[in-house]
Amino acid sequence: MLTRGVLVAIDIGNTNVTLGLFDGAVLRHRFRFESARNRTSDEYAVLVRQLLELEGVDRSKITGAIVASVVPTLTDTIGQLCQRAFGLAPMVVGPGTRTGVSILIDNPREVGADRIVNAVAAHDRVIRSGDGESGVVVVDFGTATTFDVVSRKGEYVGGVICPGILISADALFARAAKLPRVEVARPPRAIGKNTLHAMQSGLFFGYVALVDGMVARLRAEAQYPLRCLATGGLANLIAGESSAIEEVDDDLTLVGLRLLHERNAGHH
Repeated sequence: MLTRGVLVAIDIGNTNVTLGLFDGAVLRHRFRFESARNRTSDEYAVLVRQLLELEGVDRSKITGAIVASVVPTLTDTIGQLCQRAFGLAPMVVGPGTRTGVSILIDNPREVGADRIVNAVAAHDRVIRSGDGESGVVVVDFGTATTFDVVSRKGEYVGGVICPGILISADALFARAAKLPRVEVARPPRAIGKNTLHAMQSGLFFGYVALVDGMVARLRAEAQYPLRCLATGGLANLIAGESSAIEEVDDDLTLVGLRLLHERNAGHH
């Protein structure tokens, strides 16, 4: 049951748009749909209204909206969707947003909004766990696989960008004439006895090794302990085998958006 004062948090990624409804600090509903760049704001508004009706959500209870986007062409479209569906102009995460996170890289404007949002949520999570001595690395299994390092003071100190698992799988299929398209899944063993299992081994165990090796390297470079959180589509699959990933939080980006909305209330 939704009370008054519901926040809509929208994360626009390259592959999917994720929309969450927060009742206070509680995420009540989460919806995911394709990031279709040719879809109009009217079409998105119809889609979102239908999704909310399906869950019995009263749109009149929605009093705030915040958007993080890595797809510039969709930012305005989703902004118009908020106007059409909720009668709200959303807060859009950008250079003017009060994040509470210092961005210690060469050009702070280069960092994707989603990565800053994840950094905010991950640091908050570590602090609330009572561990004030550790920084955190967030591994986000999205279209790209990204690693974002947050210091124990809550500073965004930099990160790593790798091709995503599905991009790698698609590239193998597209560029190697005799290799089939395969599902990303854990094969029976690392030494593949057929082409399917050999490819799955490369994708699955290869990415587990990439994650564990990269996190070990990041921990060696940092001057403080680094916790490791994972989020994104294939996080649970990889985390089951990874020795580096300590926790998976599918809703990390949405939680970060809620925190940013709280920090910017009254400044919007």
